[in-house]
Amino acid sequence: MTGLMAIFLVIGVIGLLFLFISLVVGDVFEALGFDFGLDASHDFGIFDSRVIAVFLTAFGGFGAIGTTLGYGAFGGSLFGLLGGAVFGAIVFYFGKLLYNQQSSSSVSAENLIGRTAQVIVGIKPDGLGQISCRVGEERVEKLARATSREEIKAGQLVRIESIGSDSVIVSVDDGERLSLFSERA
Repeated sequence: MTGLMAIFLVIGVIGLLFLFISLVVGDVFEALGFDFGLDASHDFGIFDSRVIAVFLTAFGGFGAIGTTLGYGAFGGSLFGLLGGAVFGAIVFYFGKLLYNQQSSSSVSAENLIGRTAQVIVGIKPDGLGQISCRVGEERVEKLARATSREEIKAGQLVRIESIGSDSVIVSVDDGERLSLFSERA
């Protein structure tokens, strides 16, 4: 084994060890408090420790293969760079795909507009009450105000018309909806 091949193999082993540490610890840079993201979204990026570890591993492995094929230092480095870039890109795009598939269980206020809800604490004229609404599998309870100056008693069905600064604005449901917890089409 030549000294050049040994250097590429050491780089590959360092990348592999770094990859195993990343698998155990998670994102190493994030765990150490370093943020190498290019934007403020803090999602999966090209400077994620797993992408770098795979790049180093592939660079070392392909560099050793290039040296074995007789390409020398420069050719082996280019061969390693190409292999590292390809495998790093695969891990990057796969990580982005997985990250983008994550979902949140929180319901935004805009998802409530137009839905039917039930009053669980009566709404006095010019006062606050509370409503309960189901969005998918999640039950949401919000403070509510009436659009009119009439009292809405607990148990009545209401339609969420808009979102106020501290509460949702509701009106008495006109009966168009058959189910209390119907989904909007």
